[in-house]
Amino acid sequence: MGFHTFAICAYGESPYLEACIRSLKSQTVPSEIICTTSTPSIYLEKMTEKYEIPLYVREGESDIQADWNFAIGKAKGTFVTIAHQDDLYRRHYVEELKKSYKRWPDMTLFMTDGVTIKDGKIHRWNLKEIIKKTLRMPLRMKGMADREFIKKGVLRLGNPVMCPSCAYRKNYLPDPIFHSEYRYALDWDCMTVLAKWPGRFICVEKPLLFYRIHDGAATKACIEDRRREKEEMELFKRFWPEPVAKFLMRFYKKAYQEW
Repeated sequence: MGFHTFAICAYGESPYLEACIRSLKSQTVPSEIICTTSTPSIYLEKMTEKYEIPLYVREGESDIQADWNFAIGKAKGTFVTIAHQDDLYRRHYVEELKKSYKRWPDMTLFMTDGVTIKDGKIHRWNLKEIIKKTLRMPLRMKGMADREFIKKGVLRLGNPVMCPSCAYRKNYLPDPIFHSEYRYALDWDCMTVLAKWPGRFICVEKPLLFYRIHDGAATKACIEDRRREKEEMELFKRFWPEPVAKFLMRFYKKAYQEW
């Protein structure tokens, strides 16, 4: 097995897929790169052939959770990053992952900071990113980042983890890693489970991810049909009494309503 795999989860014919692949190919430390899909097409076949990337097709209807678990299962690396096809990764992402693992060999989850791209422009200090960075502050105490109360405490006021930035140490975490009743908030839900497992959450507060917001994104669709709000409210209620959960949700949703 190699050290790390980028597993691109591809859907449809994203105009941003090639840029994503190029960012993965440009890493200062090379990784295995694979592409998985539940919506096969000639477009994906040609794109993966062009960049000599294996393409794995999952049978059945598209489902984010099943697709992510399928991608992790196909990866050979000890650590796996589920690369979203619309996003970009800075050249030093894998390099920083290796440095963190060398310093903290019990690391089971690696994450980074990121910046948002919307309408072709970079939004570095928007409200959403400021809130996420603030909520992640307990993880700066890396010496204590193996404690459940620290890992879970980061998640009590919302989900500050940038999902596409995560690298999962798959053989040290539950199988499957993603097991949730939710569609949008499944990563937040699953993080609360991973926090209970032995191992350290390491966050590198460097913007190593460019997270793209656009009209075709699943995130935006979940916001518009209020699915996101419903699921996140249910998760808040796991940590807090309902009146407190409603109070927190009022402020939390402001961070994404701007989009």
